[in-house]
Amino acid sequence: MGHQRLGTLPATRKWKAVVELISGGADAGEVATAAASAAEASLRLGANNPALRHAFWLLTQIPLAARSDDFGAALRQLGLQVNNGADLADICAAMIEAVDYATRQNGGIDDFGEMATLAASESLSAIAGRAGESLFGVTYKADEAHAALRGLATEKQFGVLARDFFGRLTRRSLDYFLSRELPYHVGLNKRFPSIADHHRFEQALDTHCREASLIMEKFAADWFSKTKYETGINPANAGRFAHVAFDKLRRELLIRRDAHG
Repeated sequence: MGHQRLGTLPATRKWKAVVELISGGADAGEVATAAASAAEASLRLGANNPALRHAFWLLTQIPLAARSDDFGAALRQLGLQVNNGADLADICAAMIEAVDYATRQNGGIDDFGEMATLAASESLSAIAGRAGESLFGVTYKADEAHAALRGLATEKQFGVLARDFFGRLTRRSLDYFLSRELPYHVGLNKRFPSIADHHRFEQALDTHCREASLIMEKFAADWFSKTKYETGINPANAGRFAHVAFDKLRRELLIRRDAHG
Protein backbone atom coordinates (compact mmCIF):
# COMPACT_ATOMS: atom_id res chain seq x y z
CA MET A 1 0.00 0.00 0.00
CA GLY A 2 2.94 2.30 0.55
CA HIS A 3 2.54 5.76 2.00
CA GLN A 4 0.08 7.11 -0.53
CA ARG A 5 -2.79 8.83 1.29
CA LEU A 6 -6.03 8.53 -0.62
CA GLY A 7 -8.91 10.96 -0.21
CA THR A 8 -11.47 8.58 -1.73
CA LEU A 9 -11.64 5.03 -2.98
CA PRO A 10 -9.48 4.39 -6.07
CA ALA A 11 -11.24 5.10 -9.35
CA THR A 12 -11.35 1.54 -10.65
CA ARG A 13 -14.38 -0.41 -11.80
CA LYS A 14 -14.36 -2.63 -8.72
CA TRP A 15 -14.04 0.28 -6.32
CA LYS A 16 -16.83 2.16 -8.11
CA ALA A 17 -18.97 -0.92 -7.52
CA VAL A 18 -18.16 -0.66 -3.80
CA VAL A 19 -19.34 2.96 -3.78
CA GLU A 20 -22.55 1.91 -5.52
CA LEU A 21 -23.14 -0.80 -2.91
CA ILE A 22 -22.68 1.71 -0.10
CA SER A 23 -25.01 4.30 -1.60
CA GLY A 24 -27.48 1.61 -2.65
CA GLY A 25 -28.01 0.33 0.89
CA ALA A 26 -26.07 -2.96 0.73
CA ASP A 27 -25.38 -4.56 4.09
CA ALA A 28 -21.97 -4.51 5.77
CA GLY A 29 -21.12 -8.04 4.65
CA GLU A 30 -21.69 -7.23 0.99
CA VAL A 31 -19.65 -4.05 1.23
CA ALA A 32 -16.80 -5.81 3.06
CA THR A 33 -16.56 -8.65 0.58
CA ALA A 34 -16.74 -6.29 -2.40
CA ALA A 35 -14.03 -4.13 -0.84
CA ALA A 36 -11.86 -7.22 -0.31
CA SER A 37 -12.28 -8.06 -4.00
CA ALA A 38 -11.40 -4.52 -5.07
CA ALA A 39 -8.36 -4.48 -2.76
CA GLU A 40 -7.29 -8.00 -3.69
CA ALA A 41 -3.92 -6.99 -5.12
CA SER A 42 -3.03 -4.88 -2.07
CA LEU A 43 -4.10 -7.61 0.34
CA ARG A 44 -2.10 -10.22 -1.57
CA LEU A 45 1.01 -8.04 -1.32
CA GLY A 46 0.29 -7.38 2.34
CA ALA A 47 0.47 -11.08 3.14
CA ASN A 48 4.22 -10.93 2.53
CA ASN A 49 4.82 -7.72 4.49
CA PRO A 50 7.95 -7.82 6.73
CA ALA A 51 6.20 -6.02 9.59
CA LEU A 52 3.34 -8.51 9.49
CA ARG A 53 5.80 -11.38 9.67
CA HIS A 54 7.79 -9.89 12.54
CA ALA A 55 4.73 -8.81 14.51
CA PHE A 56 3.24 -12.28 14.25
CA TRP A 57 6.51 -13.86 15.33
CA LEU A 58 6.49 -11.67 18.44
CA LEU A 59 2.90 -12.75 19.14
CA THR A 60 4.16 -16.33 19.24
CA GLN A 61 7.18 -15.50 21.37
CA ILE A 62 5.89 -13.15 24.07
CA PRO A 63 3.58 -15.77 25.62
CA LEU A 64 6.42 -18.30 25.52
CA ALA A 65 8.77 -15.76 27.11
CA ALA A 66 6.25 -15.40 29.94
CA ARG A 67 7.02 -19.00 30.86
CA SER A 68 10.66 -18.09 31.46
CA ASP A 69 12.07 -17.73 34.98
CA ASP A 70 13.28 -14.25 33.99
CA PHE A 71 10.45 -12.74 31.97
CA GLY A 72 12.12 -9.35 31.55
CA ALA A 73 15.33 -10.84 30.20
CA ALA A 74 13.38 -13.10 27.84
CA LEU A 75 11.51 -10.10 26.44
CA ARG A 76 14.73 -8.16 25.95
CA GLN A 77 16.16 -11.10 24.00
CA LEU A 78 13.21 -10.68 21.64
CA GLY A 79 14.14 -7.02 21.11
CA LEU A 80 11.60 -5.52 23.50
CA GLN A 81 13.26 -2.81 25.55
CA VAL A 82 11.47 -3.23 28.88
CA ASN A 83 12.34 -3.21 32.55
CA ASN A 84 11.78 -6.26 34.72
CA GLY A 85 8.62 -4.74 36.18
CA ALA A 86 6.98 -4.01 32.82
CA ASP A 87 3.19 -4.11 32.78
CA LEU A 88 0.99 -5.02 29.82
CA ALA A 89 0.92 -1.48 28.43
CA ASP A 90 4.74 -1.31 28.58
CA ILE A 91 5.07 -4.64 26.80
CA CYS A 92 2.63 -3.68 24.04
CA ALA A 93 4.41 -0.36 23.49
CA ALA A 94 7.79 -2.10 23.39
CA MET A 95 6.40 -4.56 20.87
CA ILE A 96 5.48 -1.73 18.50
CA GLU A 97 8.95 -0.25 18.85
CA ALA A 98 10.59 -3.65 18.26
CA VAL A 99 8.68 -4.22 15.02
CA ASP A 100 9.45 -0.70 13.86
CA TYR A 101 13.16 -1.14 14.59
CA ALA A 102 13.36 -4.54 12.87
CA THR A 103 11.53 -3.22 9.81
CA ARG A 104 13.73 -0.13 9.55
CA GLN A 105 16.69 -2.44 9.02
CA ASN A 106 15.00 -3.56 5.79
CA GLY A 107 13.92 -0.23 4.34
CA GLY A 108 11.29 1.00 6.75
CA ILE A 109 7.68 0.36 7.56
CA ASP A 110 4.81 1.13 5.18
CA ASP A 111 1.10 1.69 5.78
CA PHE A 112 0.21 -1.99 5.81
CA GLY A 113 3.12 -2.67 8.17
CA GLU A 114 1.83 -0.01 10.55
CA MET A 115 -1.61 -1.61 10.49
CA ALA A 116 -0.16 -5.04 11.21
CA THR A 117 1.94 -3.69 14.08
CA LEU A 118 -0.99 -1.88 15.69
CA ALA A 119 -3.28 -4.87 15.23
CA ALA A 120 -0.74 -7.13 16.95
CA SER A 121 -0.34 -4.77 19.88
CA GLU A 122 -4.10 -4.31 20.24
CA SER A 123 -4.70 -8.06 20.14
CA LEU A 124 -2.06 -8.76 22.75
CA SER A 125 -3.54 -6.11 25.02
CA ALA A 126 -7.15 -7.20 24.46
CA ILE A 127 -6.70 -10.96 24.82
CA ALA A 128 -4.19 -10.86 27.68
CA GLY A 129 -6.22 -8.12 29.35
CA ARG A 130 -9.33 -10.26 29.11
CA ALA A 131 -7.46 -13.22 30.56
CA GLY A 132 -6.27 -11.05 33.43
CA GLU A 133 -9.71 -9.67 34.22
CA SER A 134 -10.58 -9.84 37.89
CA LEU A 135 -13.53 -8.95 40.08
CA PHE A 136 -12.45 -5.32 39.71
CA GLY A 137 -12.11 -5.39 35.92
CA VAL A 138 -9.11 -5.60 33.62
CA THR A 139 -5.84 -4.79 35.34
CA TYR A 140 -2.40 -4.27 33.87
CA LYS A 141 -0.03 -4.71 36.81
CA ALA A 142 3.24 -6.44 36.02
CA ASP A 143 2.58 -9.71 37.86
CA GLU A 144 -0.94 -9.96 36.45
CA ALA A 145 0.28 -9.23 32.93
CA HIS A 146 2.94 -11.91 33.33
CA ALA A 147 0.38 -14.51 34.37
CA ALA A 148 -2.09 -13.52 31.65
CA LEU A 149 0.54 -13.63 28.92
CA ARG A 150 1.79 -17.00 30.13
CA GLY A 151 -1.73 -18.32 29.67
CA LEU A 152 -1.64 -17.40 25.97
CA ALA A 153 1.11 -19.95 25.37
CA THR A 154 -1.40 -22.81 25.25
CA GLU A 155 -2.63 -24.18 21.93
CA LYS A 156 -6.22 -23.05 22.51
CA GLN A 157 -5.44 -19.56 23.78
CA PHE A 158 -2.90 -18.88 21.08
CA GLY A 159 -5.59 -19.74 18.54
CA VAL A 160 -7.83 -17.10 20.14
CA LEU A 161 -4.99 -14.56 20.01
CA ALA A 162 -4.18 -15.30 16.37
CA ARG A 163 -7.82 -15.10 15.34
CA ASP A 164 -8.16 -11.72 17.02
CA PHE A 165 -5.00 -10.46 15.33
CA PHE A 166 -5.91 -11.51 11.80
CA GLY A 167 -9.48 -10.29 12.27
CA ARG A 168 -8.27 -6.87 13.40
CA LEU A 169 -5.76 -6.66 10.57
CA THR A 170 -8.39 -7.54 8.01
CA ARG A 171 -10.72 -4.88 9.37
CA ARG A 172 -7.94 -2.28 9.35
CA SER A 173 -7.02 -3.23 5.78
CA LEU A 174 -10.56 -2.70 4.53
CA ASP A 175 -10.96 0.46 6.59
CA TYR A 176 -7.84 1.88 4.96
CA PHE A 177 -10.02 2.63 1.95
CA LEU A 178 -13.59 2.51 3.25
CA SER A 179 -13.00 5.15 5.92
CA ARG A 180 -12.31 7.64 3.13
CA GLU A 181 -15.62 6.96 1.42
CA LEU A 182 -18.17 6.24 4.14
CA PRO A 183 -18.29 9.81 5.56
CA TYR A 184 -19.56 11.04 2.19
CA HIS A 185 -22.67 8.95 2.72
CA VAL A 186 -23.69 10.48 6.06
CA GLY A 187 -26.44 13.10 6.12
CA LEU A 188 -30.03 13.86 5.23
CA ASN A 189 -31.33 11.72 2.34
CA LYS A 190 -28.09 9.72 2.27
CA ARG A 191 -27.27 6.11 3.13
CA PHE A 192 -26.62 6.99 6.78
CA PRO A 193 -29.07 9.66 7.95
CA SER A 194 -27.19 10.06 11.24
CA ILE A 195 -23.80 9.47 12.82
CA ALA A 196 -25.42 6.69 14.85
CA ASP A 197 -26.44 4.89 11.63
CA HIS A 198 -22.89 5.21 10.35
CA HIS A 199 -21.55 3.86 13.65
CA ARG A 200 -23.87 0.85 13.49
CA PHE A 201 -22.63 0.09 10.00
CA GLU A 202 -19.02 0.28 11.20
CA GLN A 203 -19.88 -2.13 14.02
CA ALA A 204 -21.42 -4.51 11.47
CA LEU A 205 -18.19 -4.39 9.46
CA ASP A 206 -16.27 -5.27 12.64
CA THR A 207 -18.59 -8.23 13.23
CA HIS A 208 -18.20 -9.43 9.65
CA CYS A 209 -14.39 -9.45 9.92
CA ARG A 210 -14.50 -11.23 13.28
CA GLU A 211 -16.79 -13.88 11.84
CA ALA A 212 -14.60 -14.35 8.78
CA SER A 213 -11.55 -14.77 11.01
CA LEU A 214 -13.08 -17.77 12.79
CA ILE A 215 -11.23 -20.05 10.36
CA MET A 216 -7.96 -18.78 11.89
CA GLU A 217 -8.57 -20.08 15.40
CA LYS A 218 -8.02 -23.82 14.88
CA PHE A 219 -5.67 -23.27 11.96
CA ALA A 220 -3.32 -21.17 14.10
CA ALA A 221 -3.73 -23.33 17.20
CA ASP A 222 -2.77 -26.50 15.33
CA TRP A 223 0.22 -24.79 13.71
CA PHE A 224 1.42 -23.34 17.02
CA SER A 225 1.26 -26.68 18.83
CA LYS A 226 2.86 -28.69 16.04
CA THR A 227 5.62 -26.22 15.20
CA LYS A 228 6.52 -25.51 18.83
CA TYR A 229 7.16 -29.16 19.57
CA GLU A 230 8.56 -30.37 16.23
CA THR A 231 11.02 -27.66 15.17
CA GLY A 232 10.51 -24.71 17.47
CA ILE A 233 9.01 -21.42 16.31
CA ASN A 234 11.46 -19.04 14.65
CA PRO A 235 11.13 -15.86 12.57
CA ALA A 236 11.27 -17.81 9.31
CA ASN A 237 8.53 -20.35 9.98
CA ALA A 238 6.39 -17.80 11.84
CA GLY A 239 6.71 -15.44 8.88
CA ARG A 240 5.71 -18.17 6.45
CA PHE A 241 2.66 -18.99 8.53
CA ALA A 242 1.63 -15.33 8.77
CA HIS A 243 1.86 -15.07 4.99
CA VAL A 244 -0.28 -18.18 4.47
CA ALA A 245 -2.76 -17.24 7.21
CA PHE A 246 -3.47 -13.72 5.98
CA ASP A 247 -3.80 -14.98 2.42
CA LYS A 248 -6.17 -17.69 3.65
CA LEU A 249 -8.34 -15.03 5.30
CA ARG A 250 -8.22 -12.89 2.17
CA ARG A 251 -9.52 -15.85 0.18
CA GLU A 252 -12.22 -16.46 2.78
CA LEU A 253 -13.50 -12.94 2.15
CA LEU A 254 -13.55 -13.61 -1.58
CA ILE A 255 -15.50 -16.83 -1.00
CA ARG A 256 -18.02 -14.76 0.93
CA ARG A 257 -18.14 -12.37 -2.01
CA ASP A 258 -18.98 -15.26 -4.33
CA ALA A 259 -21.64 -16.46 -1.89
CA HIS A 260 -23.27 -13.05 -2.17
CA GLY A 261 -23.42 -13.59 -5.94
